[in-house]
Amino acid sequence: MIRAEARRLLWRWREVAAAACVAALGFFWAVAATGPVLAVIGWTLVAAGGLLAAAGVQRARFRVGSDGPGVVQIVEKRISYFGPLDGGVVDLESLSSVVLDPSGKPPHWVLRVPGQAPLSIPLTARGAEGLFDAFASLPGIRTEHMLKQMKAGSRIPVVIWRAGPLRNAPDRLH
Repeated sequence: MIRAEARRLLWRWREVAAAACVAALGFFWAVAATGPVLAVIGWTLVAAGGLLAAAGVQRARFRVGSDGPGVVQIVEKRISYFGPLDGGVVDLESLSSVVLDPSGKPPHWVLRVPGQAPLSIPLTARGAEGLFDAFASLPGIRTEHMLKQMKAGSRIPVVIWRAGPLRNAPDRLH
């Protein structure tokens, strides 16, 4: 009933649409309220809808498709990629860097861990949209920088995130 392109577009922006519905409901309650309690709840929903919409826009910008090679799974801070030619597993805590390599077809995320071969994950792999939450949990990552680099059209690899120098240092008692 709905064209495939329209369905993909709606699915990509689903969080923004849900946030708009929450904000619209809140606005209706705030304006049509007969008492102060419902008005406060309504304005709170409007604010929550705005915050959800901002997060939804970032997620929608991160999604570039899911028709690429391979499958990504993220379970308890462990990223697994199973591709047609290669694959691997990386623990989020042991990452030393995240690099966006736009030179591949399709572009790839390159996850580096000391003592292990880099794991290359296509941006369009099935389940790759879950990497947004995984990357967002990295300390000091600049999400907006990552999203801009994804759209920049650069031909050279770009370091999106690098672990700090003291991040993997041993804990000391004194």
